[in-house]
Amino acid sequence: MIIDFACEQALAFLDRVAGAVTDAASNALAGLVESVRTVFEGDPDTRRKVAFSVAMIALSAKMAKADGVVTENEVNAFRDIFDIPESEFKNVARLYNLARQDVAGYEAYAEKMAALCGTCKDNCPILEDILDGLFHIAKADGLVHENELSFLRRIAEIFHISETHFERILARHVHVHGLDPYKVLGVHEGMPLADIRKRYRELVAEHHPDKLIARGVPAEFHGIANERMSMLNNAWSTIQRELRAA
Repeated sequence: MIIDFACEQALAFLDRVAGAVTDAASNALAGLVESVRTVFEGDPDTRRKVAFSVAMIALSAKMAKADGVVTENEVNAFRDIFDIPESEFKNVARLYNLARQDVAGYEAYAEKMAALCGTCKDNCPILEDILDGLFHIAKADGLVHENELSFLRRIAEIFHISETHFERILARHVHVHGLDPYKVLGVHEGMPLADIRKRYRELVAEHHPDKLIARGVPAEFHGIANERMSMLNNAWSTIQRELRAA
């Protein structure tokens, strides 16, 4: 899962941000998306990509801080997501370190990120992409801490992701009692196989990597979609075997 910062506009914006931010981390982060709108007013595609990248930096840093400590595994998970040219690492690291000082201000920032979806208010796919990235950070140390889960639930609320939809996302990442393929697909035991197959195909169409391109997610982040597709395929295969063996 990698976001490529080779985009010249994104690097220029991050450089501007790195030079402008102060110790007032929360206020600085809360205004970043508005700055993205201003800087790239005439280029909505670039605006979405840069805003998405900045969102993942800031929110993943605050996600790592949600359990009270930033571990090396969580920092490494952040590096898994972002492929940063050495020449730009200081700028990105400065923003990340600023964001991870505490979790204050994340709600106001997340509310601005929700505007990425425009008129799409509920269960917006691009916001689900961001939430999946945050789960990747949260589980990097082998456990999603209670405070991290509360953080993620609150982000989901701000993103207008329904409780039912959030539970399905959660099932892809956290399986304390083993993977529940029914929750992953958002179906329930006892449904006819044909109905489960229909739902599975709908989800595959919805989460195909090509769909990320259409909604302006940076191409290198498509590992998120590939991981989701793998989970959906595994869930469907498990249910098929279970029902056919019954």
